Amino acid sequence: MRHESIYQAVKEEHEAHGYPVGLLCGFGGISRAAYYKWVNRKIPAHESENRQIGNEIEKIHNASPDKGYRRIRDELERYHGIKANDKRVLRICRKRGIKSTIKYRNNGCSRQAKNPQHIAENLLNREFTAEMPNEKWLTDVTELHYYTGMEKHKVYLSAILDLYDRRIVSYIIGDSNNNTLVFDTFDAAVKANPEAHPLFHSDRGFQYTSRTFHVKLETAGMKQSMSRVAKCIDNGPMEGFWGILKRERYYGKRFTSRESVVEMIEKYIDYYNNKRLQRKLGVLTPMEKHNNYLLAA
Repeated sequence: MRHESIYQAVKEEHEAHGYPVGLLCGFGGISRAAYYKWVNRKIPAHESENRQIGNEIEKIHNASPDKGYRRIRDELERYHGIKANDKRVLRICRKRGIKSTIKYRNNGCSRQAKNPQHIAENLLNREFTAEMPNEKWLTDVTELHYYTGMEKHKVYLSAILDLYDRRIVSYIIGDSNNNTLVFDTFDAAVKANPEAHPLFHSDRGFQYTSRTFHVKLETAGMKQSMSRVAKCIDNGPMEGFWGILKRERYYGKRFTSRESVVEMIEKYIDYYNNKRLQRKLGVLTPMEKHNNYLLAA
């Protein structure tokens, strides 16, 4: 309908603030007769259904403004029992001015260690699929900031990601990007998966090129793989996870304590593993994909 947005605005302002309809119609350049004809019209079933869907979309957007229309559609079906295709959800989002708040950034790759003690070949070779859990693990460390007044502080997040189900196998948060951070992350993954012997892929950071770490891998029965120099894409899914976390929960926010940024990380990884639907997994969460394999095995 040509002036529907104006009619809707008049209706909302009149109901919310009691402004005279005639005055509002004048401002909107429409006639009172046309407005009342619109108000009293019989609402088609399809339009009424779109309104109901739109109301649920508004709730999802208000709770998680990072979600785009595809993720909103998936959540509507999974968690609200509402079936609608992508195009319909996109139309409703555009009509209501709903848009993801995510902004993309690319902060480059990690640097190679200055004096690497052990360099492994790129055995993964960008084969970012796996046939079963614990077949291929990726790892990396990323940096996040918080502030006390004008002073900036850093925390470091080390994590291991499984290429089969994209779950975060283990993670450790620390105040220093050191060997202990990476070694503890690895130890936690091995403890939780004692029978796992995956191909273990990383960049050429100093922790991963140390002899000590290589020995830890050999002891655990794992083969080591490393990205080539300055080739972020060789560790693409891991870099992708950092991007997802930061776009959805970090960029555009100012954390004013260590506790607040740590809480964000912990809650997000729990959400990511157990609630965040992924189309590449068949509109499942990482843990659903993981558990489905175990049930079928």
